[in-house]
Amino acid sequence: MRVAVFMIVLLLFAFSGCESNHASKSKIRQLEVTGKVGEILVVCDNGIWNSEIKTALDSSLTQWIMPYFPDVATFELVHKTPSHFTQGVKRWRNTMFLTIDPNYKGEQGKIEQRENVWAYGQLVIDIVAKDFNQLVETCKYGLDEVHEIFDEFEWKRLIRMFERNNNKVVREKVTENFGIDLVLPSNSKLVTKRKNFYRIEFPAGARPIEFAGGGGQDPGTIFSGLMIYQFDYVDSSQLELDQILKDRDTMLKYNVPHEIDGLYMGTQYDRRIYPEGNWAWNKNKSINGVEVRGMFMFTGKPIHSTGGAFWSYHFIHPERKKVISLSGYVDAPPTASWTQPLREIQAILRSVEIK
Repeated sequence: MRVAVFMIVLLLFAFSGCESNHASKSKIRQLEVTGKVGEILVVCDNGIWNSEIKTALDSSLTQWIMPYFPDVATFELVHKTPSHFTQGVKRWRNTMFLTIDPNYKGEQGKIEQRENVWAYGQLVIDIVAKDFNQLVETCKYGLDEVHEIFDEFEWKRLIRMFERNNNKVVREKVTENFGIDLVLPSNSKLVTKRKNFYRIEFPAGARPIEFAGGGGQDPGTIFSGLMIYQFDYVDSSQLELDQILKDRDTMLKYNVPHEIDGLYMGTQYDRRIYPEGNWAWNKNKSINGVEVRGMFMFTGKPIHSTGGAFWSYHFIHPERKKVISLSGYVDAPPTASWTQPLREIQAILRSVEIK
């Protein structure tokens, strides 16, 4: 049963149409998606939502981006009934319909993908079954694939958004010095410029801090940016996790000092948040490098200091014979959601191209 459902999921993803008949392309392109980065709107009846299907949704769609603290989820789920959905905003960026249709005759449930339905950049997933049991089976064996589709679409959507920004001056400097190009948030600034090390600051973002008991809000400022550094390529061992971390700590010690003399940015090595690495492609599959995620802190003195999260990408420049390292960082209050700034870092890293 599991193999049969899984195969149908793959086939339907491969052959489903990308444009909906709900509106013309020209009209759709004028409408922006709504909802937060890292949210999936689930549209279904309350009976479906308040059942074992909710457990399957939580386990497959609400996955953790490791190893961050506080926890950072790939997606959070928001529920609306079909009537609430039709009466409200339909332009949610990630939307999934769970439907029981007695007229559906398939031996297994079906999963279909639609894009740009009510807004440009919107992704809609339809899961249809003839009865409740078939819907449960389809969700259990198909939601992991659904998560991968939503996940990839999320960072590609952010790349498209950043591509519209005018950062010509900064990008040209990056290309000239490192032989690469990538997208950047609007109004990004080059604040450190050395032969083998650049640091780019992104505009500070504000997220509300919610206080228990409804006592009001206070803005929680999120600081983020990107560090780019390079050094000579010697052999493949330079892309092993331990060596990546050693080289990272060396570069940061001499290039990212704290405002307090003697402190500098370093990596946290507590076993609960020890950095994790994996091989990953860039957007156009031209670069295969190593992604590393973890936490940073300012070190160098036995005193308390601030810290945050980092997400980096490391690869070999084929023409310059250099190891290129892109390391995005996020410094945010623990009460604010880190999902959007980390997803933006992910998109920037995946956008990199050799120039």
